[in-house]
Amino acid sequence: MRARPQICEALLFALALQTGVCYGIKWLALSKTPAALALNQTQHCKQLEGLVSAQVQLCRSNLELMHTVVHAAREVMKACRRAFADMRWNCSSIELAPNYLLDLERGTRESAFVYALSAAAISHTIARACTSGDLPGCSCGPVPGEPPGPGNRWGGCADNLSYGLLMGAKFSDAPMKVKKTGSQANKLMRLHNSEVGRQALRASLEMKCKCHGVSGSCSIRTCWKGLQELQDVAADLKTRYLSATKVVHRPMGTRKHLVPKDLDIRPVKDSELVYLQSSPDFCMKNEKVGSHGTQDRQCNKTSNGSDSCDLMCCGRGYNPYTDRVVERCHCKYHWCCYVTCRRCERTVERYVCK
Repeated sequence: MRARPQICEALLFALALQTGVCYGIKWLALSKTPAALALNQTQHCKQLEGLVSAQVQLCRSNLELMHTVVHAAREVMKACRRAFADMRWNCSSIELAPNYLLDLERGTRESAFVYALSAAAISHTIARACTSGDLPGCSCGPVPGEPPGPGNRWGGCADNLSYGLLMGAKFSDAPMKVKKTGSQANKLMRLHNSEVGRQALRASLEMKCKCHGVSGSCSIRTCWKGLQELQDVAADLKTRYLSATKVVHRPMGTRKHLVPKDLDIRPVKDSELVYLQSSPDFCMKNEKVGSHGTQDRQCNKTSNGSDSCDLMCCGRGYNPYTDRVVERCHCKYHWCCYVTCRRCERTVERYVCK
C-alpha cells in the first residue's frame, strides 16, 4: 500500500512529460549540431535533432537558411544563461534540449520567457544574416519612408527585420501549428509568448548613424535602421518575465481565450508574457519539477538584488572561500600607438550557497 503514492507520482510525472508544452522549443537542440555536418544537402535535414516534420520540410526548401537557424539556437542558449545568471532559476536546463525538465515542459513563467526569446532570436539572427550577405534569398532592409532628420541621410545597410520576422515565425511557430499536440490553452500560451518575443524585437529597431565630414566634424551623418543586440532584447523580455501574468483558459463570447487569473475582466495584453502554471522557488534540487537548486551557487554578499546571498541561498547561509585573480595593471600608452601592461595578482573573497 505504501508504494501506491509513489506509483501515482511516477505516473503523473510521465503524463506531464507526455502532455508537456515544450515541443515548440525542441529545435533549440540544433545548438548541438556538429560542425562536421555541412547542411548542404536536403537529406541532412533528417539528421537534425529536435525538428517536427513541418520544420524538416522548411529545412529542405530553405537549406541555405539552416546555418543561420543553428546559430540562432546557440544564441538563445547564451542569451538565456546570461540574462538569468543572477537568478535562482539560471536557465541551465535549456542545455538539456530536446529533453527538458518540467520547468520548461510545462506552461511555466520560465517556459514563457524561453518561447519569447527563441522567437525573437531566430528572427534577429535571420535579419542580421540578410544584412551581412550570408543569405542569398534576402538583402538589406528597405529604406524608411520618413526623412531621417536634419543633417542626416539614409544609407548603409538596414537589418532586414521584415524578412527575419517572416522566416523566423514560419520556423519557430511550426510545432504549434501541428494538430493534436497538447491542449488548446498551451498552444495559445506558446503562440502568444512567441509573438511577445517578436514584438520586443520590433521595439528594438532603432536609427543608427555614422559621421562624415572633414576632421571628424560630423557635418553629415549616414543613418540606417538596425536592431539592438540580442542580449538587450533578452533584458527587455526578462523584465516582462518578472511581471508575467498567470492566466486561465475561459470562455469569452463564443470562444475560449486566455484571461488573467486574478483580473479576468480584461483580456491579456499583447505586450505581456503569460503562464498557466506556477513555478517552484528553485531553492532545493528536485528534478521532478525541474529545479536544480542553488546549493554551491555563487552569491553576492553585498548585493540587495536577486544574486544576494540571502535570496540566492534561500536563507540556508553561505560559505566563504578565497580566489586568486590575475588581471592587467599599470598600463602605459606608448606613442604611437600601443599599450603595455603588467600582470597583477590579487586575492578576492567569494561566497557560495550552503
